[in-house]
Amino acid sequence: MATLKLTLKKFTTIATLVTLFSAIHTAQADEAVHNFKMATGWSGGPLSTIGAQAFADNVDQLSNGRIKVQVFTGGALGNALKVSETVKNGVAEMGHTWMGYDWGKDVTTVLFGGYAGSPDSERMLHWLYEGGGVELQREFREEKFGVVSFPLFIRTAEVFLHSRKPVKTLEDLKGLKMRTAGAWLQMAESLGASPVTTPGGDVYPMLERGAIDATEWGTPWENVSPGFHKVAKYVIIPGIHQPVAPFELVINMTAWDKLSDKDKQAVETAARLTTLNSWLRIGQEDAKALKFFEAEGNEIIELAPDVQFKAQEIAEAWAEEQATDNEWFARVYKSQQEFLELWKDADSYRNVLTRK
Repeated sequence: MATLKLTLKKFTTIATLVTLFSAIHTAQADEAVHNFKMATGWSGGPLSTIGAQAFADNVDQLSNGRIKVQVFTGGALGNALKVSETVKNGVAEMGHTWMGYDWGKDVTTVLFGGYAGSPDSERMLHWLYEGGGVELQREFREEKFGVVSFPLFIRTAEVFLHSRKPVKTLEDLKGLKMRTAGAWLQMAESLGASPVTTPGGDVYPMLERGAIDATEWGTPWENVSPGFHKVAKYVIIPGIHQPVAPFELVINMTAWDKLSDKDKQAVETAARLTTLNSWLRIGQEDAKALKFFEAEGNEIIELAPDVQFKAQEIAEAWAEEQATDNEWFARVYKSQQEFLELWKDADSYRNVLTRK
């Protein structure tokens, strides 16, 4: 009798486990699998590898394979400078872009994408994730552009220029044909330069054949892979035009609505993880990059202080002007300024003097 009771108990336990396993398996089988296309503005480099592709890998893992993202190079699914439009129109379910490319439709985009008046990357990250920036970005993009938006990838300060000519003073900028993007197109004109914009994949050939004198693009490390140092002898620092550059994940609203709450959370978490990882990786690699350029025979030039101060003056005046007649710009600008006021004494308790 004891043996029979033991056998029945084992049988009941096994049956319970089988039922539980079956229920889990059925629930997982019922969860939708999403195969999304991602349009980007990049022909390659870190924006592709530790940005778009890293996000695709992270969201695949965090969703247990329910969200598969196929990444396309810039121009494959539409204009590389109009990724948000490509996504809104449903040509791709997702996109990886720099929001500042849409500044012609609404200049508020550069406050999220970074401009000459932005704080450094550490402060921008804090504003985005702890100071209400992510929420403002989401609300702004949905209301004004009809897409869902999250930060995805962030740069530290960029190289000001890779140039075929030495640039140090305001006089050196007069008439300089330079590739740039966003609000710096206007501001650079105020410094006397002759700016143009073009997708990333077109920059190298334009610089090589002399169609432009100089280009800005990314941070020191990010600019190694495009090879600008091969056709432009001078590396001009610091990136007064772009102290920081957060990039963006844009999602088609219909595709977003098809996701479960759990999978929406996986997307948000993957985007945040990718952004923080990109910041750490770029910071480390930038420390090595200037030595690389010097070894390649490039000359490193630091902009004169008056050029750097002038850029800040121009940026501040520009932002104040935009805020007068653009409610969204004024709202986001106010949030950032209040955050910077809170942080104004941060260096006194965050930085420690270690050498005389």
